[in-house]
Amino acid sequence: MTQYASIGLKSHIWNNNITSMFLLTMFPALFIFMLWLGGFVFMAMETSEQYNEVNYAISMQTANMFVANYGLMVLGGVAIWFAIAYFFNQSMINSATGAEPLNKSDAPKIYNMLENLCISRGMKTPKLFIIETDALNAYASGINENSYSVTLTKGIIQKLNDEELEGVIAHELTHIINKDVRLLIVSIIFVGIISFAGQLLIRNMMYGRRRSKDSGKMIIVAFIVVAVGYIFALLVKFALSRKREYLADAGAVELTKNPTAMASALEKISGHAEIKESSGEVKQMFIENPPAFAFMQNGFFSIFATHPPIDKRIAILKGMA
Repeated sequence: MTQYASIGLKSHIWNNNITSMFLLTMFPALFIFMLWLGGFVFMAMETSEQYNEVNYAISMQTANMFVANYGLMVLGGVAIWFAIAYFFNQSMINSATGAEPLNKSDAPKIYNMLENLCISRGMKTPKLFIIETDALNAYASGINENSYSVTLTKGIIQKLNDEELEGVIAHELTHIINKDVRLLIVSIIFVGIISFAGQLLIRNMMYGRRRSKDSGKMIIVAFIVVAVGYIFALLVKFALSRKREYLADAGAVELTKNPTAMASALEKISGHAEIKESSGEVKQMFIENPPAFAFMQNGFFSIFATHPPIDKRIAILKGMA
């Protein structure tokens, strides 16, 4: 890899880290905004028949009051939920993928690759797991040194040569080194909180409609707030995921000094990565997760994709050679 490519790689990593941290801070801000929006929309609907500048000001004051009175309570509840989900998330991932431990005696070459890469970075070697599927995919998981693991599919072990497989392992190790696993778990939990809270709120509103004539307005308010919050949370989650994939590709190159092998691995993975049995949350952690629809690969609708276009990733890697 040339000196120019190395400088470009470090700049690429730095830019992605800055962008990811900015996106992550949007989650707490989103909960406060949803609270503010609920107060504003509710008061705006109450005064909708004669809406003017005075009523607009009242709506603004109501929204600000909601944040002042309930903001800390909402963030506290979110923090408690988050802590519980955070520490139990790993067991949920293992259960969802059906991954099984891969013994060193069964795959000594893979273990040697993993251990050598870890030694080069002075890190503890994570556990190794395998999924019995012909699909070509991999992911990293865990929240600390005791739970970090790299999972490979049987297909990716069989179809990739040693240099390509080393690149894939380095990609997953980069996710661990950069704390991407934690970052993605955080984003998944936040979206889950909004989804669950929204469903619970709307169901309660629908049930209360039988007893209150004004509950129709509350249902509309709840639906607007939840819809806006959920869509924005999804967009942030997807943006984080895409940024971290670019960063992991760059990290794999930094570890192996072999961008060509990483590009070749992605070329083989392309079109063969689908693991239909896995949930959408788990697929977000894979090295490749093709979009459900072709129109989501490029253009505006690519903002709903969890991974950047694999052709673009391959082109960037080849440009580093």
